[in-house]
Amino acid sequence: MNQFSAFVCGWVFAIGLGVSGMTKPSKVIGFLDVTGHWDPSLMFVMGGAVLLGLISFPLVLRRKMPILGEKFILPENAGLDAKLLGGAALFGLGWGMSGYCPGPALVSIVTGNLAVIVFVMAMIAGLGIGQWLLTRK
Repeated sequence: MNQFSAFVCGWVFAIGLGVSGMTKPSKVIGFLDVTGHWDPSLMFVMGGAVLLGLISFPLVLRRKMPILGEKFILPENAGLDAKLLGGAALFGLGWGMSGYCPGPALVSIVTGNLAVIVFVMAMIAGLGIGQWLLTRK
């Protein structure tokens, strides 16, 4: 049941990314271009997600356990550290330079677009390098 619900949630997420325009790098770069031809439409996507989270998280966390899981898995570290800030900076640079973030890139890979394929390959390599850096001592 958990795998099926994950599959359905993934499809809903993918459809939402497509409908909102997040899979189009030109739309994303237009949103980031605040000094040129700024496209504020993605602000409504983000606003909707934040509003949904603000309403649903307190309601969901009132439960003793998730409906399809054994326990809630919540972040333990609420502070800012170099890993968080560095990761956020790398994410922002990659997003701004390519117009893709990981979710929309994975959704867009079905197009066969070479730029998306290269981005996803670089993303996987970066994840591997990051994991290697975190585990080596």
